[in-house]
Amino acid sequence: MAIMQENSDVDLNLWKRSLGCVPDWVWQRTELETLILADNGVREISERIGGLQRLRMLDLGHNELTRLPDSMGDLTGLSDFLYLHDNRLAALPPSMGRLKNLRYLNVSENQFLEVPEPIFDMVGLVELRMTDNEISEVPARIGELRNLRELHLRNNGLTTLPDSIGELEELRQLDLRGNPLTSLPPSIAELPKLEKLDLRWVSSLQFLAWTDDLEGRGCLVYR
Repeated sequence: MAIMQENSDVDLNLWKRSLGCVPDWVWQRTELETLILADNGVREISERIGGLQRLRMLDLGHNELTRLPDSMGDLTGLSDFLYLHDNRLAALPPSMGRLKNLRYLNVSENQFLEVPEPIFDMVGLVELRMTDNEISEVPARIGELRNLRELHLRNNGLTTLPDSIGELEELRQLDLRGNPLTSLPPSIAELPKLEKLDLRWVSSLQFLAWTDDLEGRGCLVYR
């Protein structure tokens, strides 16, 4: 993430200010398009965040959040980035399924046991990062994210993926490092634009014949 050099009328950078909580005056800045609150020890986000409806980018990473307010779903203008990584989240509010214009979502390094259901409604996603959680299964609905180009699932508890992964026709990168995989669906070999399949740090997976087909058409397969 690029750190802004200075604040402007529509960009507010409060990165690493030891805030502890978000000052009330921040929620009055309804003109904001970019808001960075990363690395502040923040434990709670006010429902008032829903009033920042011009936000295109929001960074709440590296905090101590255990939940997010329902009003997150009001931020339908979010289109560029939403950083939620390195918190203590175990769920996302259902309202966040309304963020259909969002292109990049990072929920890595949290406490998710499953893929949050609202993510499957974020049909604009181009890049999804869910590394370093405790996710044991990816539902078939993953195939609904037809615009995905990158899917990062490193260091979870996955043993396989659903056949519907083959419906992600725009997918370029699939990162499965560090999962206890025992099988993978051959539909992965049918992904027309796949450029990189990362299977490093996976000792439980037997040889997959179809990876030869992927490599034969130029896809890099890391084992």
